[in-house]
Amino acid sequence: MATSIRDIYITGLQNAHALEAQAIQLCNRQVERLENYPEMRERLRMHSQESQRQQERIDQILQSLGTSPSTLKDIGTSIMGNLAAASHALMQDEVIKNTFANYAFEHFEIASYRSLMVMAEAAGDSRAPRLLQESLNEEIQMARWIEENLDSTTRRYMQLEAAGMKSGV
Repeated sequence: MATSIRDIYITGLQNAHALEAQAIQLCNRQVERLENYPEMRERLRMHSQESQRQQERIDQILQSLGTSPSTLKDIGTSIMGNLAAASHALMQDEVIKNTFANYAFEHFEIASYRSLMVMAEAAGDSRAPRLLQESLNEEIQMARWIEENLDSTTRRYMQLEAAGMKSGV
């Protein structure tokens, strides 16, 4: 059974909406736990807000196509975001594990938005690329921030750990 380009595009948008639900949960759970990394806490708080705006942009696109997000997908990925954050909380080096996971997750989102832009073009949606590009730019900025702060996060973790202080978060 063939699927239309438009249907593929809508599914991609719904998946991206759900992915942002997961991102929001990941950021929020980490913000709640971070104590010794104030810059990271603030950047994750800001990125949670960006992710909410990204969801709103996707909502706009879906509405313009006469459809809506998948509530089931949103709930499922939100749960996954909470579980992922909780799994690292058990680790002594939680902040390092979260940093690695966040870096990978941002690149997953970057790939998602790039793919959606191709789908929008194929589906003939000339309005969405501007909104998708705005979200893509935010994801690229977040990935860059994580990369630029990886060394200092690692050093801070090692300093706290070596001093016998709470280092993981």
